[in-house]
Amino acid sequence: MNCIHPTPDEPEFLTAEMLYIDPETCIDCGACIDECPVEAILPDDQIEDRDEPYLQINADYYTDHDVEGGLVPPRKAPQLPDGELHVAIVGAGPAAFYAAEELVRRPTVKVDMFDRLPTPYGLVRAGVAPDHAPTKGVEKTFAATAGKRNFDYFLNVEVGKHISHDELTDRYHAVVYAVGASTDKRLGIDGEDLAGSIPATEFVAWYNGHPDYVDLGVDLSSERAVVIGNGNVALDVARILVSDPDDLAKTDIADHALTALRESKVREVVLVARRGVAQAAYTNSEFLALGDVEGVDVVIDPDDLVLDAATEAALADGSLDSTIGTKIRLAREFSERETTDGNRRIVFRFLTSPVEISGTDHVDGVTLVRNEYAPGSGNVGVTPTEDRTELEAGVVLRAIGYRGVPVTDLPFDEVAGVVPNTEGRVLSAPDGDTMSGLFVTGWIKRGATGGIGMNRICGQETAAAVLADFVAGTLSDPVTTRDDVAGIVADRGAHRIDLTGWKNIDTAEKSAGKAAGRRRLKFVSITELESAADAGMEK
Repeated sequence: MNCIHPTPDEPEFLTAEMLYIDPETCIDCGACIDECPVEAILPDDQIEDRDEPYLQINADYYTDHDVEGGLVPPRKAPQLPDGELHVAIVGAGPAAFYAAEELVRRPTVKVDMFDRLPTPYGLVRAGVAPDHAPTKGVEKTFAATAGKRNFDYFLNVEVGKHISHDELTDRYHAVVYAVGASTDKRLGIDGEDLAGSIPATEFVAWYNGHPDYVDLGVDLSSERAVVIGNGNVALDVARILVSDPDDLAKTDIADHALTALRESKVREVVLVARRGVAQAAYTNSEFLALGDVEGVDVVIDPDDLVLDAATEAALADGSLDSTIGTKIRLAREFSERETTDGNRRIVFRFLTSPVEISGTDHVDGVTLVRNEYAPGSGNVGVTPTEDRTELEAGVVLRAIGYRGVPVTDLPFDEVAGVVPNTEGRVLSAPDGDTMSGLFVTGWIKRGATGGIGMNRICGQETAAAVLADFVAGTLSDPVTTRDDVAGIVADRGAHRIDLTGWKNIDTAEKSAGKAAGRRRLKFVSITELESAADAGMEK
């Protein structure tokens, strides 16, 4: 995450007295804590009084050094009123957990977390690529939060079905919705709904074992797949499609997906990007990592690496942002690499857009148009030319972004695809009044941008708003007790899974994975997950 400084390539590395962790960039994954040979790294809420000065030393470094991201000044915990604060969080992904982490630091704050799935962690479990195991290390932080005495799970419980929004607002001072952005953006072209044209959101969920997408039915019988988009999700999808299944077999990829990938005929994945390389949405680390995939060539036509005028000028005079400069340099290096006969391929096509997906009952090709930069200033725009290409393909994966969907009983901004809010406080309309006691965090709050690190900041901001409103006395007291919530959801047919049940699932998956030499073997049906949750309770 580039959160520890100075790095080996920074001038002070060889003379530094200590290393410093940027709390804005750090996602609390715990990897550095595990790796430190002298156990010198501790979370700031677990240090002893004698070590408090190190917090200021760390802060001083980022005051004196211009490190991208900077430092968030330590937040002074507000003095809470007497009595308990009861908070319901709907959703169990990263933003939900970072909000919960902030809240449960106070023993008088009780947090109940609801999720319709039997498993927590949201996109960390169902969205992070299986070959990115270190990123999943953040689960350790989430597990520590869930282990607090003032935290309870209501997994496998669907808000709106097993318990209503109004029943939550009657029983909790605050309700925080952290439901993410659960659908994909559309291309709006002919053939988009043909069989074989699949949203990347669903494909990613399929290979990660999300129960809703086990039966997605991905046809990989063609030698070419096309991925529309060039963000990190697009790169993940392309990499998974051409990775050696024997390598994937060492990860926690779902067994049904591994079987399909072993039988896959895909040899080439074409990534289609509407704009140029300077505007590519992927991160440099993900782009660079493609070059390390065994048996895979990254192919870029040098003629595709055309820059817009503003980027060209900034590159020439040395004022170009270093991140964009690195993106361009890496692409040029890839374009100069030799290819190897027999290797699978990931082909980048910049300044290209799909205009039609062809086929009768199933995708058999894509029509692409070459774009050129549009004149003008501001955001770099493109316009289509007359140059068109027909590309044969058996599967098209649309990875042009996630979008939020309306949440029952909450206002929704159709244009932005979010619940209107200010600092996490829900508004009655984009320019409306604050709705007391209702909050949002994560992608449903700010749109589908940013990863785990940004969700950490987002969750903390929402938690701070909840606490500030409690201190200010603007949260209404519950009209009834939350003690009957377990009974309500049970009466309506919910097979609730609590912390013990989730631990049973976690233990069973990891035990099965260990026997197979893998991180875990996921259960992918609700029935299997419920059985695993109950199994340990019967012993």
